[in-house]
Amino acid sequence: MLKRTLNQTSLQPLTTIATFVELLALRAEQTPQGTAYRFLAEGTPETAETITYSALQQRAQAIAVLLQDLNCLNQPVLLLYPAGLDYIAAFFGCLYAGAIAVPAYPPRPNRSLDRIQAMVQDAGATVALTDSATLQKLERRLAETPQLRSLYCLSTDGLQADLAQQWRPPTIQADTLALLQYTSGSTALPKGVMISHDNLLHNSELIGRCFGNTAASRGVSWLPPYHDMGLVGGILQPLYVGAEMTLMAPVSFLQRPVRWLEAISHYQATTSGGPNFAYDLCVRKTTPEQRRALDLSPWQLAFSGAEPVHQATLAQFAAAFVPSGFRPQAFYPCYGMAETTLLVTGEAVQGEPKHLILKAADLQQNQVTLVSAADADAARPIVSCGPPAIPNQVTIVDPDSHRPCPPNTIGEIWVRWSRSIAQGYWRREVATQEAFQATLADGSEGPFLRTGDLGFLHGDDLYVTGRLKDLIIIRGRNHYPQDIEATAEQAHRALRQGSGAAFSVMEHDTEHLVIVHELERSALRTADPEAIFAALRRRVAEDHELQVGAIALLKPNALPKTSSGKVQRHLCRSMFLAGQFDVVYGWPTAETSQALAIAEAPVDGDDEAIAAENSNQPEVDAKALAVASPASPAASPLNSPDAIADWMLSWLANALNVPKHTLNVRQPLAEHGLDSLAAVELAEALESTLGVSLSPTLAYEYPTIEALSIYLATAQDRATVATPLVEAVDHRELEQIVRELELLSDAEVQTLLGRQSH
Repeated sequence: MLKRTLNQTSLQPLTTIATFVELLALRAEQTPQGTAYRFLAEGTPETAETITYSALQQRAQAIAVLLQDLNCLNQPVLLLYPAGLDYIAAFFGCLYAGAIAVPAYPPRPNRSLDRIQAMVQDAGATVALTDSATLQKLERRLAETPQLRSLYCLSTDGLQADLAQQWRPPTIQADTLALLQYTSGSTALPKGVMISHDNLLHNSELIGRCFGNTAASRGVSWLPPYHDMGLVGGILQPLYVGAEMTLMAPVSFLQRPVRWLEAISHYQATTSGGPNFAYDLCVRKTTPEQRRALDLSPWQLAFSGAEPVHQATLAQFAAAFVPSGFRPQAFYPCYGMAETTLLVTGEAVQGEPKHLILKAADLQQNQVTLVSAADADAARPIVSCGPPAIPNQVTIVDPDSHRPCPPNTIGEIWVRWSRSIAQGYWRREVATQEAFQATLADGSEGPFLRTGDLGFLHGDDLYVTGRLKDLIIIRGRNHYPQDIEATAEQAHRALRQGSGAAFSVMEHDTEHLVIVHELERSALRTADPEAIFAALRRRVAEDHELQVGAIALLKPNALPKTSSGKVQRHLCRSMFLAGQFDVVYGWPTAETSQALAIAEAPVDGDDEAIAAENSNQPEVDAKALAVASPASPAASPLNSPDAIADWMLSWLANALNVPKHTLNVRQPLAEHGLDSLAAVELAEALESTLGVSLSPTLAYEYPTIEALSIYLATAQDRATVATPLVEAVDHRELEQIVRELELLSDAEVQTLLGRQSH
């Protein structure tokens, strides 16, 4: 059994280092030619690009000179890069200039700039750094957006190395702000978490100690660099311990999840991980042949965070990859968020993850009752996120009375102040006071950070059960329901303003978005439900990079609301799951609320297991389903545009859970509700079926089935299909899962990676 205690690691706190500028300088002095980072441009070792500590410092100093000439000391600077070494150099360039880095991501062509606009306005940023390819794509769009017209954008990939000689060390110290980490939350009200150099150093020390990382460790990460897990865990942690790190773009992982495992195998990585959905994708999107080629025996720590960890996912991944050398003892569920820099809890001694089996009905009442596995129908397994990295740092508190909860009671998770706790929210004093300065009712203890998450302590271990706030987490990325609701009500004139609810439900350990919306009274008899469903799916996919799982259209005044007219989302969700709505029109079935039958009693704000029964199955040929396996060959040659188009129609009908005849070959794929993960999966399925190498962003480069099928039919004799008909997106750009999940999510990764907790 793999075991490791804190006393067995050789990691020593860097007590003489006060900033990450000093830390990189130390690495560049001690091992100038040592590899700082390796980036797999195409997700494979053959496309690896590397940068040494010395070269990274030189590039950072050159970028810092540009920022110093613009007087950016203590000023926010937006980072708009695809994943890669340029992103890392720009981040450190900000630090070397004493500027405040604001990690972001470049939007795809024809997608909204609302997110960037909101961040720029909230941060007050006037300068942005990017690469020349991204700048060329964004320049005109920025100029056409009044709120972004004054943003001064600089490309950094063509700077001369000798510019670094002009660098002047800035006046910075431990409490100097290093970055604003914008949580992947509400577009209308983004919040930048103020993280100092000391926050980063302290949490890096905690991560290294809990994970057992040393200079001998080897890491692999596909996580978005603008997400706290990707930045702090994937970029800063290896620098802190002096370890070797291999990176790839989230889209490389999403297109072919096996690339992540192949990188772990090839580079003999000891530490790697991601959100729960990443492990699930690896199970579903790899073949026995691919698994047999892997050597995962060096993988000592497989962390899982950024979204709830499911026992079933861990068990399925272990069953699939134990033959590849993976050891279940390597699993490392953990919990954290941007407000704590990253890590809050995680096991100090490794073993197989702990889990409890709880009575589901009592969970609804915020009570913890242990039951046996034999009571599976009335029970729910919940995985431990480990004990606090700092002993006694976590307290479970009644969110209303601010009194500590008695044992075996679920309450809000509060985190006691430490050097890892961020300084607050940028330019938001009231929100900072409410979240970062909480005290217990009797004033005896504090300050605490209020996480907004629900959970309980069992022994020393933290178990996260849900969310206090109306927050939707899909593939590791946060989505605020009010943003989705605002999009939904504008999707079609038949939808009643201010009368919709967005929430998520669990199906087969995966969260799905549900929209319940009232119709205008005048539309009850004249509405075209298929047009409304299509409009909702299209707008939500375009604005939020999300696929809608179910839609229920109701009569006016059917939604439960408070006396002040506010929609009661939690009650809506409970009514939906219980089939209590009188649905006028439902998708994907006539009675949507009954199509998602509950496999166990629902718990508001948590991961309800539900089973789907779709009586209106899409018209998909059985052979078309084989494309779910990356290595499945085409059942028959697809040489003509019509044959390829028909294949894509079948694939999309299955992926979107819609009848095949409702899809239009001349309609943009985005208008069918295709989200970014599905778009990447479509490119991968086409690649496997046609036997050609395709860009993962193919669905955006050829935006209709007709255009894509015509192009592919004439290009199958090429080794790589790459020439775009419309403005292409750099293949390394994050496809939001997590926008990043997203992966990927928000961005998606917004994913990706996420609420920046769990």
